[in-house]
Amino acid sequence: MPDSFIVSTIIRQKLLYLTLTPTFGTIIDGRKVAMKKQRSSFFILRFVSLAFIFAAVLLLGLELVTYSRMRSTLPAGLEIAGVKVGGLTPEQAANRLNQTYSTPIEVAIGSTTFQLSPSVVGFRPEIEAMLTAADMQRIETPFWAAFWDYLWGTVRQPDPIPLRATYSQEQLRQYLANDVAPRYNTQAEAVIDMSGSGNFLPGVPGMEIDVDASVASIEAALYATEQRSANLTTIRIEPPRPTKEYLRALLTRKIELANFDGIAEIYLLDLNTRDELHFALENGEEIPPNVAFTAASTIKIPIMLSTFIEQELPLPANVDANVQSMIELSENTPSDSLMELIGGNLGPLVVTGHLQNIGFENSFIAGYFYLGAPLLERYDTPANSRLDVNVSPDVYNQTTAAETGMLLDDIYQCANGGGTLLALYPDRLTSGECQIMLNYLAQNRIGVLIQAGVPDGTRVAHKHGWITESDGLIHTVSDVGIVYSPGTNYVVCIFLWHPVQLVFDKANLLFADLSASIYNYYNISQ
Repeated sequence: MPDSFIVSTIIRQKLLYLTLTPTFGTIIDGRKVAMKKQRSSFFILRFVSLAFIFAAVLLLGLELVTYSRMRSTLPAGLEIAGVKVGGLTPEQAANRLNQTYSTPIEVAIGSTTFQLSPSVVGFRPEIEAMLTAADMQRIETPFWAAFWDYLWGTVRQPDPIPLRATYSQEQLRQYLANDVAPRYNTQAEAVIDMSGSGNFLPGVPGMEIDVDASVASIEAALYATEQRSANLTTIRIEPPRPTKEYLRALLTRKIELANFDGIAEIYLLDLNTRDELHFALENGEEIPPNVAFTAASTIKIPIMLSTFIEQELPLPANVDANVQSMIELSENTPSDSLMELIGGNLGPLVVTGHLQNIGFENSFIAGYFYLGAPLLERYDTPANSRLDVNVSPDVYNQTTAAETGMLLDDIYQCANGGGTLLALYPDRLTSGECQIMLNYLAQNRIGVLIQAGVPDGTRVAHKHGWITESDGLIHTVSDVGIVYSPGTNYVVCIFLWHPVQLVFDKANLLFADLSASIYNYYNISQ
């Protein structure tokens, strides 16, 4: 190969090298720069990653610390006994619960209020037991599982803890009975009017705490977190009826205001309750009752009774007419005819025999009514044998207020299917006959004495009696009967006697006044 070729070849290679050398150098330097940049980015990325990791660890640590603190307190949103205690320590929760349930209860009775401290009735909330129940909810989920839920915001809402408490119902009842009731109970009172008006006012009602109902209201307030108030239940106590002693005092006052200075005897019997009032006065001073009075026409009630005992129903027309005339018109001739019918010449003794058979020892009729009638028998009785009082009763017929009243009661009980008369005369007397007798007595409408003191239209089955005595004056006036009223049916027998003279008009006013007071007494609610 020629040297020139070799030289030219060498020269071309050199030129080629010189030509290509800058390009390859540039490539190699670029790679170095890129590698440097990559290293720089790697270090930055590593730093950022480490920073994120550090921040994450830091945040996790902070959350862990925060959660640990939260876990050391009661769960958020927790209610114990209706009190919000979430986020509080057990000590703080206990204080809040004690503060809530130691607050006094406001107790109202009518328009008055007072405060009741729960401790007075032994109220004690079971704080430890409720906090323990709350703590069980806190620890029932493991720490890390609960922390994981916390991180993801899936914490379970805690269940409310119900109130656990005790109190002494017996202490509450004793408190109401011994401390509250004496302060607030009020007595019902009857209104006493001794002016002599005879008006009975309604009285003042009383009030009494209903312990059973009040216990329930206070108990509910003890267990409440809000509106810790209770209302005591009260019972209205109706005013009591004025006692019969008050009625006695009022009637005595009326006799005093009438300036009546003779002897007055009053017998009352409530036919529903069987309560009696019986007293006698002489010149305003009380004396033993059962004074022997002249019966006068009130003895015609036993005559009528004896007629029905001795006669079969229906009564003959003439007998019926005589009974009506005897009771309604108070005529004596029909009375004599009836006694003669049942006993001939001894008719009055037959009537007295029936009275004695019933059990009366002070009531009798010893002769006929007609002038000059012989005295068939002389009767000495406990009433007319008294030495302390003597109203000079007629030896022909006598009675007492009580025995006349009891006879009316016997007829009333008989008319209602019971009593002494039906037991004594089961084959000779019926309840229907007794009702007929009461109807006869109810036809005795004279508009004075007892009838003058009751409202118009009131049924009064009664018989009055008075006579002009041998001195030409009236000394005894009586009226006995059964008054049918809305409040009750009652027997009333009033006898007045005066040693000098009993002026009828004055006696009539006193009868009416006494009768009105008696009617008002038995009909206070009306």
